[in-house]
Amino acid sequence: MSSTSAGADKSIAIHGHISATPELFAGIFGARVSDSSELEADCAIFAINPSAGIDAATIELWKSYDEVQMPRLVVVTVLDGMELDFDDAVMVGNRVFDKLVTPYLVLHGENGTPIGTISLRDLSTVDYSTTPPTIGQSDHELAELVDEFRIEFLEETEEFGDGAFAAGLLFPAIPVNPANTLGIEIVTQYLSELPSRD
Repeated sequence: MSSTSAGADKSIAIHGHISATPELFAGIFGARVSDSSELEADCAIFAINPSAGIDAATIELWKSYDEVQMPRLVVVTVLDGMELDFDDAVMVGNRVFDKLVTPYLVLHGENGTPIGTISLRDLSTVDYSTTPPTIGQSDHELAELVDEFRIEFLEETEEFGDGAFAAGLLFPAIPVNPANTLGIEIVTQYLSELPSRD
């Protein structure tokens, strides 16, 4: 899979346990895998496999960026057959990193497979089980189901304002499945908010 253009002109470090496939995500997002702090980078991506948790080394790397207010983003692998899921990973991240925001939640198919996302900003949905992915709008039942999460997300983003991610104030957690491209465009969009290196 080719890298995105969003990371092409930016210095992006990616950290994470080997089980979270940081090498794969580095290739997708034009980043480099590192096991040490990259304080000169424009952004740090932290890859998490919900089934493996978050190891101590990754937690220390996260904390090492606090003083420089590094923009940080968490990608959570949401693969078929995982016992733990996106919500579990976010709960752990909230405990050991900082408070994470979830602009998108995972939608599952009838067999439990992660097949789509719903935006908590505008309740739009994307179904990645079709080619190309199908963009839609949530029905009333789904909107009610995510309402509590949506209120929390909107309050958090309103508090910090536009540009909060690029300023290192807001830390999005994004579900990603490279197999069906779920979430890749979302991460790319966030990376595009970072200032370009001229």
